[in-house]
Amino acid sequence: MSEDNRVLVSVIMPTYNCAEYISQSIESVLQQTITDWEIQIVDDCSIDDTQKVLEPYLEKYPNIHYYRLPSNGGPAVARTEAIKRASGKYVAFLDSDDLWYPQKLEKQIQFMQKKGADFSCTGYACMNSEGKFLHYAMIPPEKIDYDTCIKLSNPIGNLTVMYDQSVLGKFQVPMIRKRNDFALWLQVLKKTEYCYGMQEVLGTYRLGRNGSVSSNKLKQAKYHWQLYHDIEHHNFIKSLYEIVCWAFVKGTGIGLKKIKL
Repeated sequence: MSEDNRVLVSVIMPTYNCAEYISQSIESVLQQTITDWEIQIVDDCSIDDTQKVLEPYLEKYPNIHYYRLPSNGGPAVARTEAIKRASGKYVAFLDSDDLWYPQKLEKQIQFMQKKGADFSCTGYACMNSEGKFLHYAMIPPEKIDYDTCIKLSNPIGNLTVMYDQSVLGKFQVPMIRKRNDFALWLQVLKKTEYCYGMQEVLGTYRLGRNGSVSSNKLKQAKYHWQLYHDIEHHNFIKSLYEIVCWAFVKGTGIGLKKIKL
């Protein structure tokens, strides 16, 4: 696709059984002050009414695209497929149960242009699974490199990420069932030195939907080991150290910036 035909922002939206929430996520994109965007929705074989909920949007908005995977492959497969289909200069991420503030894209692009950044994230507020505002937000470090990302066990909120695809190109999300967003940011940080953290809250993350395995600490440890040892190919001692870092940060919150709203 030529530069003249390229949209400004491609929104990556994997989905699975999110009929209850996905229209809210799409509406938060429709409300953006920047209008030069596309949404690449990739459905990981939902068995609820997701496709039915999407039909009015697909009929009305030619820049909202929908593709259903031929078989259930997990979120990493869905994200990779959406990235393959993205035509924008910038790629941004929004899961189908999270929300953006109206100026999210505009402010973040301005921030990236001012910093000369290829990769950035922002702060995000939190709500529970029913959408109740929880009156706190997470703010990322101002600069996050590969080692910091691991030591802080991924201080980058998925719904806040944007990177310059025209500079960094396409990425394949590592094949890990959980923490695949973390695994992807590590891949990006091998191509650019920093993720620059914007110190402003520009979206809302939905916690604890559908009994996520993230509530099980042993399973979480297994996925972290898989990421560090099997995907990043760190040796046994280094991987063990990184598991300890994860447990420490998760248990104490030290190194993370949490503010009241």
